[in-house]
This record gives sequence, C-alpha cells and structure tokens, in this order.
Amino acid sequence: MILWKVIGIILQYELYLLFAGLVIISALYSSVGHGGASGYLAILSISSYGLMSHIWLKQHVWIMNLVVASIAFYHYNRAGYHIPKLTIPFIIASVPMAFIGGAMQIDAEIYDVLLSITLVWASYKILRINSEPSNYVAISRMESYAWGGGIGFFSGIIGVGGGIFLSPILLLKKWANVKTAAATAAVFIFVNSLSGLIGMGVSGQLDLDLDLLVLFIAAIAIGGFFGALIGSAYADNRVVRRLLCLVLLVAAAKRVAQLIIN
Repeated sequence: MILWKVIGIILQYELYLLFAGLVIISALYSSVGHGGASGYLAILSISSYGLMSHIWLKQHVWIMNLVVASIAFYHYNRAGYHIPKLTIPFIIASVPMAFIGGAMQIDAEIYDVLLSITLVWASYKILRINSEPSNYVAISRMESYAWGGGIGFFSGIIGVGGGIFLSPILLLKKWANVKTAAATAAVFIFVNSLSGLIGMGVSGQLDLDLDLLVLFIAAIAIGGFFGALIGSAYADNRVVRRLLCLVLLVAAAKRVAQLIIN
C-alpha cells in the first residue's frame, strides 16, 4: 500500500523531477562538450516515457543534443579551443554514415554489452593520464575519415551524437588536449544528431511531441549554458578529464541498466 502511494507521488511530480534531472545531466555533459544523449536516454528510460519506442526516444534526444551541443560549442569556441582542421575530416565522414544509421531500423541492444565495456575501459584509460602530453600526434586524413565514419554510423543506430566515442579517441591517441577534444566533440555531435534526424525523417519515422520538447529544451538550455561555461572558462584540464570519465561511466551504466530492465 505504501509502495503504491510512493509511486503515485513520483508520477504526480514526474515532470518536475525530469526537469531537474535534465538540468543536471545537461550541465554535466556540456561541461565536456557533449550533447548529453546517453544521459537523457538514461533518465527518460526510468520515467513513464521509457515505455515509448526506442525510435521515439532517440529522435527527441537528438533534438536535445542539437541544443546543448550548440551551447557547448559556443563556449569552447569562444574560449579559443576549436581547431577546424582537426574537426572537419571527422564530420565529412560521419554525416553520411549517421544518416544511414538513423534511417536503419535495428535493435540497438545487441551493441550494449560491447559499448559498456568500451566506455568503462576508455574512462579507466583517461583517468590514468596524469598530465597533458608535451607533444601531440598528427592525425592523417584517412584515420579521421575511418574513425568519423564508424562513429557516425553507430551513433545513428543507437541514437547518440557520438561524443562519448570521439572524445576518448582524441585523448588516448594524443590527437588533442581535453578542451580541444570538447570543442571538436560539440561540432561532431551537432552534425551527427542533425544527420540522424534527417535520416529518420526521410525514412518516415519522425514523430515529435513538440509540447514535451519545449519543457525538455528549457531544462537543458539552463544546464547546458552553465555547464559549458564552467568547463570551458573555469575548470582546468584535469577537472574536465575527470568530468569526461564520469560522463562515460554514466553512459555505460545506462546501457547496462537497459539490458537488466529488458
């Protein structure tokens, strides 16, 4: 009896709780240049909206990605961390592949175990970085195209912007420091999310709840603004690396939780 009362109270205040959760998630993710897709999927999955289809969830999450990634890029670019020469090859390869992935109707759960292991491993490796390298490794265009295309494709299938994959790669391969990686990830996430949405629209899967999106966007705009401002202007590289690790672990936990629930 008490349990049902608790559930009733939670449902009664669900939108308020969601609003608060989205503010926190968007602040955390934007602090490292990410849009927050994995976090949004996690929080929506444990709400009544978790009953919606995976396709419905990921298209709403992509819209939120567009907003927060734009805010994050604004702050990191304004602080002088964006290097177009690094970003553009990844984008060129990722856009068409994200479009294809977004148009495909595939059960993304088959990737969850491997993705979770990868994200935990990446978080562990990043935590072991004691200081920024004195010399960064030059990246070839072919490597950029290969990584960009692969990340774009799987991001389109799963319903994320790809930042949770791109940022660790940039850091672990010493192609960028953590704040340059954040700026690159923000642009990458924006174009992949937009490409995935277009792919869904072309395949006739787009079905947006605009009234709900207004509420969601209000929450993430608040969190995204302050998170990106702190990450780009006030937090040092070591703090941003730790925040990135936390983001990766949240993303991994979401996918494990989804497997358990299903």
